[in-house]
Amino acid sequence: MLRLAVRVRREHAEIVLAELLSFAPAGVEEVDVTAGVVEYAVYGAPGELPALPDLTAAAGDALVEVRTSEVADDWDRRWRSFHRPLVLGDRLAVRPPWEPPVGADVELVIDPGQAFGTGSHATTRLCLELMLSLSPGGALLDLGCGSGVLAIAAARLGWVPVVAVDYDPASVEAATDNARVNGVQIEVSRHDLRADPVLTAPTVAANLLRPLLLTWAQRLAAASASMVPEVVIASGLLVAEADEVAGAFAGVGLAEAARRESGEWAALLLRRPRT
Repeated sequence: MLRLAVRVRREHAEIVLAELLSFAPAGVEEVDVTAGVVEYAVYGAPGELPALPDLTAAAGDALVEVRTSEVADDWDRRWRSFHRPLVLGDRLAVRPPWEPPVGADVELVIDPGQAFGTGSHATTRLCLELMLSLSPGGALLDLGCGSGVLAIAAARLGWVPVVAVDYDPASVEAATDNARVNGVQIEVSRHDLRADPVLTAPTVAANLLRPLLLTWAQRLAAASASMVPEVVIASGLLVAEADEVAGAFAGVGLAEAARRESGEWAALLLRRPRT
């Protein structure tokens, strides 16, 4: 079994991930390397993966490092061991389907699928922690839903209706499948937040990279005031990026109400002042 590892700056990760998904025979694993750098690992038998030498190359504006190595035949078992349950007290747990029930009040079963985790990544966990600090109710938009963890958690906690969107078709498929497994009704569709009409809801969970969060804030600023959500949970941020993103949303009337950090990652709770 071969492992093809690709390292790239996080601001270019979305583009590189989309390319990897086009030929990933057995999934894509995301591993944080250093601040601002992510490594994607693709696994496959010889002949399934492209025969690439170790190299550093430019892919558009992104500079990527590519390394190929052999891994043991039990890589799939070890990959499963990488995805452990996420437990947030007694209130919420997220686990892959091969792990036994944890016993939390709300328990989600999430298959990592082709390219997504089960919620244990710091950015998702911080979003879930902030979500648990809110009073559920009304509509919620999961902007950049990935495997659907935040949208499914919102539906189980009491938000309705819940809409989940992502640019990546693999995300749409994964979120749809995971919603069915967890017995929740959410509306899932493909959406390009840079070009498609601006989406909003009273509560928005946006676990996105910094450039996408800034783009969405700019588009909200250009839209009518009625498009500004009441509450936004913004994550996918490095700690050093949080002030800039908070400032961008302050420009559309969303004030920082809380901030949580875990290692190099940060998440913001932004609120529209009550009038």
